Amino acid sequence: MSPSADGRPTVLVVDDEREVADVLALKVRDRYETRVAYGGREALASMDEDVDAVLLDRRMPEVHGDEVLAEIRERGYDCVVVMTTAVDPDLNILEMDFDDYLAKPIETETLLTTLDQQLDSRQSGDPKLEEFFSVVSKLEVLESELTPAELADSDEYERRKREAERLGRQLRESHPDFEEIVDTFRDIGRN
Repeated sequence: MSPSADGRPTVLVVDDEREVADVLALKVRDRYETRVAYGGREALASMDEDVDAVLLDRRMPEVHGDEVLAEIRERGYDCVVVMTTAVDPDLNILEMDFDDYLAKPIETETLLTTLDQQLDSRQSGDPKLEEFFSVVSKLEVLESELTPAELADSDEYERRKREAERLGRQLRESHPDFEEIVDTFRDIGRN
């Protein structure tokens, strides 16, 4: 993490709806250095190595959030990306390189807890922990939105589920407080 001049992590809030972006920024500004971008183009122009986390609206008219996410990763930024959306997720999120997925409207506590946990995971320096939370957040969002029959038809869903189980077994051995970390993660209201 690259703290800002005042020592706080920097969060870039991206939403094409000005009011939504401003409200999300207000919710996090007491804890994080905050930047706001009103759309995908502005978000990409605002990205630099000082951004520790991005709250990224998925559905934006000019440059879609999925495109912004892909460009952030192509440019080599390894920041936390939390997708924020009012759109129901589809199985395609399993292949996207984001860290968490929150459905709007997002409560302040949920937003702060998500950012805290994702940034703490990143700061731990354990890529397996980061990967575990990224996979589990996608699985849990899909399980809350899709039917068991829809999920059963997806080979990618089954592969990711096995991946989460494998990572969980490894992390239980390396992190004595793993169950507590997972409980905190699961307490976050993602939908």
